[in-house]
Amino acid sequence: MRIGLYPGTFDPITMGHIDIIRRAAALVDRLVIGVAINRDKGPLFNLEERVAMIEAECVSLAEQTGIEIVVHPFENLLIDCAHDVKATLIIRGLRAVADFEYEFQMVGMNRAMDDSVETVFLMAEARHQAIASKLVKEIARLGGDVSKFVTAPVRDALTQRFQNTK
Repeated sequence: MRIGLYPGTFDPITMGHIDIIRRAAALVDRLVIGVAINRDKGPLFNLEERVAMIEAECVSLAEQTGIEIVVHPFENLLIDCAHDVKATLIIRGLRAVADFEYEFQMVGMNRAMDDSVETVFLMAEARHQAIASKLVKEIARLGGDVSKFVTAPVRDALTQRFQNTK
């Protein structure tokens, strides 16, 4: 069984993430969405909220693809998370050249720790390349419409979160 790990903070999950999940599901028999706790980033949504959003989005994706998709929070090294979920493939989404430079370094370090875990890069579809969770949060915070970038439930969660902070 080929198990893939798609890690990220997903704060919040965007249409770009969903695009990568859908396409990654075609490469594996089981897809694990690794949700990084990453306290250093100071996420807008706590871990439980992010996991719930991703699980909700993945129900229909699993049905559409016929692949088991599970969500797995982690706070350890990415390579250790891959071992924990028995993944032999790490899937990373790329939007731009700047992403590649960071990801290239990450792959080198992961390969030095365990060269049996392969990394595959998927380019975001052109219509999703500009989408970044950080920018989506900024647009929502300033009252802009984020419905092109996230699903309706995620848009509603963002709206509610920023209404509660005013």
